[in-house]
Amino acid sequence: MTPAEQQQRAERFLALHRPGEPLLIPNPWDAGSAKVLASLGYEALATTSSGHAATLGRLDGSVTREEAIAHAATIVAATHLPVSADLENAFGDEPAAVAQTIELALGAGLAGCSVEDFSGDGDGPIYDLALARERVAAAAEVAHAGPVHLVLTGRAENHLHGRDDLADTIARLQAYQEAGADVLYAPGLTRSEDIRQVVTSVDLPVNVLARAGAPSVSELAALGVSRISVGGAFAFAALGALVEAACELRDEGTYAYTERTAFGVRTAREAFGA
Repeated sequence: MTPAEQQQRAERFLALHRPGEPLLIPNPWDAGSAKVLASLGYEALATTSSGHAATLGRLDGSVTREEAIAHAATIVAATHLPVSADLENAFGDEPAAVAQTIELALGAGLAGCSVEDFSGDGDGPIYDLALARERVAAAAEVAHAGPVHLVLTGRAENHLHGRDDLADTIARLQAYQEAGADVLYAPGLTRSEDIRQVVTSVDLPVNVLARAGAPSVSELAALGVSRISVGGAFAFAALGALVEAACELRDEGTYAYTERTAFGVRTAREAFGA
């Protein structure tokens, strides 16, 4: 991919963020799932750290930076859609490490990426706000310095790690906006009033994670949300279907799961160009 092509994808990706008309951005976990999702008409894709880790037989948070970047490049190469990468905490605490990761993300052909403020430290799971802001600023400086304007998502992880402090979450998102993020994201929010307060407290597009208990797509649109992602949900739904089929074969000795096989084969043939 040329820099011009990458920039076109990045521009298209950012333009798809329209408040009230949310971009539905599914999270494939390998090249095949990326091709299938593209064939279904989605306009952009995002990687999932937990889904990727599962393909390696690991839990979320165990993938290295090199593995994550290589995986992102694989998803980028699978389709012509813009791809944003879940880069967790950018694989380093210090802003300099974050900047290095964003440089690698640019080299992978991505249209966007995210940097979260989850430290991975059990005693202090969320970075102090000052450091978290510096980390986003370092990412933005690299993401926006060259011919490709990498769409940077600043993530506030409070609500995934037992810190249900909406005021702090909003303060963090506002800080990430000031630091140069293009999109803001606080995964874990499910209450309409909380999501509305976030959307009205910032001036950038807001992403919401689709999860049980969250408002529907139409309700999120009415709240002014600009993007809806699924995280690892599709990957684990696929694993759930695998377990159901395997347990039926083992425990019942029947093959009802094959009723879905023909549909899956037809989908693969259409998506993979056979």
